[in-house]
Amino acid sequence: MTKKKILVLSDHPLSPSGVGTQTKYMIEALLKTGRYQFVCLGGAIKHHDYRPVKVEGWGDDWIIYPVDGYGNQELIRSLLQKEKPDVLWFMTDPRFYEWLWEIENEIRANVPMMYYHVWDNFPYPEFNGKFYRSNDMVVCISKVTHEILQNVAPEVDSCYLPHAVHSNIFKPATTQEQLAKAKEVRDAIDGHSSMKNPKKKVFFWNNRNARRKQSGTLVWWFKEWLDKVGHDKATLLMHTDAEDPHGQPLPHLIQHLDIEDGQVLLSTNKVSSEELSDLYRACDYTINISDAEGFGLATLESLACGSPIIVNMTGGLQEQVTDGTNWFGWGIQPSSKSVIGSLQVPYIYEDRINQQDFEKMLTKAINLPKKKYEALSDAGRQHVLKNYNFEDYEKGWVKIIDDFVEKHGSWENRKNFKAWHFMEVA
Repeated sequence: MTKKKILVLSDHPLSPSGVGTQTKYMIEALLKTGRYQFVCLGGAIKHHDYRPVKVEGWGDDWIIYPVDGYGNQELIRSLLQKEKPDVLWFMTDPRFYEWLWEIENEIRANVPMMYYHVWDNFPYPEFNGKFYRSNDMVVCISKVTHEILQNVAPEVDSCYLPHAVHSNIFKPATTQEQLAKAKEVRDAIDGHSSMKNPKKKVFFWNNRNARRKQSGTLVWWFKEWLDKVGHDKATLLMHTDAEDPHGQPLPHLIQHLDIEDGQVLLSTNKVSSEELSDLYRACDYTINISDAEGFGLATLESLACGSPIIVNMTGGLQEQVTDGTNWFGWGIQPSSKSVIGSLQVPYIYEDRINQQDFEKMLTKAINLPKKKYEALSDAGRQHVLKNYNFEDYEKGWVKIIDDFVEKHGSWENRKNFKAWHFMEVA
């Protein structure tokens, strides 16, 4: 049987970004069937070598071409002719692919296009309609995104399939080794402060240091909350690039605010998934107050480890913190909306919480009784196992791609697409 080949455009699938991680998971799920091969453009990171790389363990079935940005028209045209893929699949913000939409008719005459839609926000972005309609199918990461797609471009085939986590990696500490490691990390956190408090709570923030993630605001608000409740009550551990050019200079900010006695700590080393789970287990809560978040993988990982979350009720975060009846942490309703835009994005909302509501949630968290915390922790874990389990995620992608390939075909067997025809007129 000839394997079907998929050309992938996304963040580098071996990078630690949420987009990269989920791309990797999707690819691995399909490779396990033995029916697919992958050619990937590994974008959005710096490269030291631009030669194609075969991913260890998969040989010719998984090849990554390192690229700057997300590729370009000439590269796609070359790969289409060289690799003859059966599907073009891509994931990240559609505005990164303005060049792709200019040649979508050229591409789709030969291969179908599928977009894994990872981010959007209200109001319904009508300007994205052209992106949606340039695809044979759109798979949506959240119910919010799916609702937007169905309203903006109801004629486009679509479905809902959320991210997932490896619950066998991201899980509460149960073994002696896991418990010892969690204690080791926690002791290291406590060791950075001269203020000893056995009841101290540790809040975790695991995100890109980007403007919309509100890293600097978080540090500022956390400091001002400690000024009110006591600087021995809590520590904020931030796992990020502390000086990302697209974010805030966090070491400078910590120094400027005079919170260098272990109140805010930075974790900047790259870690494995197993090491990351140790960080979640060593902390009491995970925070995400991003102004706009399509999904928020870190908070899902936190719930899987038994750590409740405190989040802005925006995008996919609101589906994680509650199932509509039960809560698995605290969701903060946005108090204002900022309209942002550009020539490519005429309008879109950023959901913003206020400082007072944020401080109230932190205070609730540090005062939560042990039994209620344990119940919240267990409920969050069960929420992940039920709604974001990896087995369903893998089966979902296999079925989606299998059905997609069968329905649309490719090259000589391309179906359900009528290419443009230019006619001469006198």
